Amino acid sequence: MTGTAEGPRIRPLLLLALSAALAAAACTTAKGPEFGTFGIDLGARDTSVDPGDDFFTYANGAWLKSRDLKDDEKVYGQVIALGYRSERRVRAIIEDLVHDHPEPGSVQQKIADYYSSYMDVATLDAKGIEPLRPDLDRIAAIGSREQLVEALARAPVMETNAPFVARVDVDRKDPDQHLVSIENAGLGLPDRSYYLEEDFAEVRAAYRRHIAEMLAFTGLDEQRAASAAAEVLALETAIATDHWKLTELRHRDKTYNLFSLEQLEAAYPDYPWRRHLEAAGLDPARVERINLVAPSATAPLVALVNEAPLESWKHYLTYHLVSHHADLLGDAIDEANFAFRGRILGGQPEQRDRWKRGVVLVGGTQSGGPLGFGDAVGRMYVERHFSPRSKEMVSALVENLRAALRDRVETLDWMGPATRKQALAKLESFRPKIGYPSEWRDFSSVEIVPGDLMANYRAVGRYWYEDMTSRLGEPTDRERWDMTPQMVNAYYNPTFNEVVFPAAILQPPFFDPRADAAVNYGAIGAVIGHEMGHGFDDQGSKADAAGVERNWWTAEDRRRFEARAQALVRQYDAYEPIPGQHVNGELTLGENIGDLGGLSMAHRAYQLSLAGEPAPVLDGFTADQRFFLAWAQVWRQKYRDAFLLQLLKSDPHSPARYRVNGVVPNLDAWYGAFDVGPGDALDRPPEERVSIW
Repeated sequence: MTGTAEGPRIRPLLLLALSAALAAAACTTAKGPEFGTFGIDLGARDTSVDPGDDFFTYANGAWLKSRDLKDDEKVYGQVIALGYRSERRVRAIIEDLVHDHPEPGSVQQKIADYYSSYMDVATLDAKGIEPLRPDLDRIAAIGSREQLVEALARAPVMETNAPFVARVDVDRKDPDQHLVSIENAGLGLPDRSYYLEEDFAEVRAAYRRHIAEMLAFTGLDEQRAASAAAEVLALETAIATDHWKLTELRHRDKTYNLFSLEQLEAAYPDYPWRRHLEAAGLDPARVERINLVAPSATAPLVALVNEAPLESWKHYLTYHLVSHHADLLGDAIDEANFAFRGRILGGQPEQRDRWKRGVVLVGGTQSGGPLGFGDAVGRMYVERHFSPRSKEMVSALVENLRAALRDRVETLDWMGPATRKQALAKLESFRPKIGYPSEWRDFSSVEIVPGDLMANYRAVGRYWYEDMTSRLGEPTDRERWDMTPQMVNAYYNPTFNEVVFPAAILQPPFFDPRADAAVNYGAIGAVIGHEMGHGFDDQGSKADAAGVERNWWTAEDRRRFEARAQALVRQYDAYEPIPGQHVNGELTLGENIGDLGGLSMAHRAYQLSLAGEPAPVLDGFTADQRFFLAWAQVWRQKYRDAFLLQLLKSDPHSPARYRVNGVVPNLDAWYGAFDVGPGDALDRPPEERVSIW
């Protein structure tokens, strides 16, 4: 299985082994697959729709008609359904701990008491805003620019907003080492476009009213709160004006700009960088390298810190402090925050049940959410819900996808031998992480106080912040995971050249050991291929086999690659999920390359697994039909329009419909599987089909 460009191209031994394992699992278990007779929910289809006109609706149309969004949902689909399952399982773990009264000082006791303090709404209602009073008083006492800088630097610790955020990150050009990264942040709306485009005027007006309402909880009278809200919105609009667009920030070569501390001070002398680092808990004497992510935005933001009225900055810090902590301060403040952030921005009529939000806070179940005690909960989750057999089977599947991608790289007609050699070296060095980390975190330093939610929240927050700052000057840890096992997600890390698949995503419909092999290849196989493909998308391809950010391409190969990528940009730019609002093909390019490459790799891997034998027909469905239906059904989703608009402006993923209808017309096998041709809405002439990896 380790053939090189000079050696054997591929030997499908693992491919055959996995197919045999899947068949054995199906034959030795009385229970069938979770969906249908071979792993597909055939009842979800709308067979009145021609698959060549709208494959997403053909595969999912009956489900789309029958499943209305609940009042506490802004989006629902297969990923969300698995997230719900994970939440229920984590809730059971946590509530068992609550009922068992674990040993004092144990991590089990800390989890139970933290969750119980979050669920005690009566106590939170009685306290109201008061748990925030020490931080509110510190903000109110700011009387100089120096004190303002210190407060802005400590914004991540206080959990408020700031235009600059300093964090310890992996050095993309030396992945064994850390550096300090200074990033632009500070916006309260989902994207800079919300401040600058006329389409969002009503949202801005609602945001201003919301800011005033939240500031009123701190004691400001109605008139002063309204005036302060206008100042905050003006300040954020100024920040947004100088922010880089997301389409710029996704370019790895543009966002790596190395400075020493002395060089940073010389380039931007009007800002006290050393004071900022010290206040952020970073010793300037240990800061050898600084990556300034968006240099052209830095001088205008420095000027804004120096020139905008102190009172405006204080109102800004105060509003975001209250908003960030709203669900810790009782129902009144919590509901006021949700009225804007949930109903207006997300179109979601009602809040999710408090236990669900408590599971996210304490149990680390949501990507991008608080990690809480997620690692400790994850250890218990894996013991209850993830079998060693699943890990073995998915590990084999990863190797099958590696083999398929190797086969593809070795036969690409647009790549020359010098680049091909580097690509194969990168592919061979891919490291998969499956299910759960090899080492579990130690939470013994975290002190949890029964009945004091704010103290507990701060203690957990300090743990994670100090975990980040402690890496300064230390070598990187390649065993580290950026997700917990109970998260329904996966990722590719270019600086470590690793693909990571938490346990919770390795379930039906993504992976079912009792499902047909073609279904598993079209579902989890394509997801694995997607993540591997990120190593070769337009940005991941800027890192080499060791994760070092550098150009390993010949100029001609890069030109040919980018021509194909731009063709994909044009395809996605044409999609219009909301009238007048299009998919941003440039913003979503990396994920679209991942989807296209992942599905292509998975299809090739399935073909290789057959070892020349004919694929079975099951219940009248060919293997290719089952394969593509599996891909279409894992991405079925429904959105509220307000949330979909937010995603179009800020999410690098295309909406679910185009993760299906945007991809399959580029694959020749799909045309044969569903008899698609000229006259069908999705038909794309062969010369217009994009093939990259």
